[in-house]
Amino acid sequence: MTRDAKPARAAGGGEDGAGTPVGRRVVLGMLAAGAAGVATAPFLQRAYDSTLGAAAQKDPTGLSGLLPGGGGFRYYSVTGSVPEKDAHNYRLTIDGLVRHGTSYRLADLRGLPQTRLVRDVQCVTGWRVPGTPFEGVRLSALLDAAGVRPEARAVRFTCFDGAYSESLTLEQARRDDVLVALRMQDKPLAHAHGGPVRLYVAPMYFYKSAKWLSGITVTDRVEPGYWEDRGYDVDAWVGRSNGRDDAPTT
Repeated sequence: MTRDAKPARAAGGGEDGAGTPVGRRVVLGMLAAGAAGVATAPFLQRAYDSTLGAAAQKDPTGLSGLLPGGGGFRYYSVTGSVPEKDAHNYRLTIDGLVRHGTSYRLADLRGLPQTRLVRDVQCVTGWRVPGTPFEGVRLSALLDAAGVRPEARAVRFTCFDGAYSESLTLEQARRDDVLVALRMQDKPLAHAHGGPVRLYVAPMYFYKSAKWLSGITVTDRVEPGYWEDRGYDVDAWVGRSNGRDDAPTT
């Protein structure tokens, strides 16, 4: 308190600023409770994330997506439920205007050179998660391995939820900050965050970073994705689209 401030009267009477002394046992108890809270917080957060994520996948109303998840993220799916995939049954196919159609298992993707990016994540609805690490394979590397044909102009992405899709121009897809991501926040991608594999388009609003990625098709034109069909911008640069002025994420 400053020199001119008047101390508050303590509960239970006594002179200003005197109050009832806090006993040593009470202090030690408070410290112990605080330490226990710190120790159990990660476990409780993981349990909360898991429960909320599971609920979101089975919520046809989408209302559970309004609740905050771990690290400031929101869980959202455009379908009532999404099947889970793992190392045993996950496949990512690359086809369309390529010379070598390819199917990658999760182990195949993990065995390729990995790139780590740390950027803010910006949702077009307004929430932002600063300094979020993503790791994965550069999309450009997968396109180069498939051998893109000269007439190609764009890339379409499909997802194993059976409904979501997205697109990028070929130039956008070849950017160094566009990943086929396997990890987020230095952990393997959880199912609720679009795992085991999702797209990550760092400089664009997060709806472009399609969750539960299962297909990459090289096309001769941009095909609007799920949200573009519902009025969102196809070119979704953060701060330069959808009528928003958010700070760029790169």
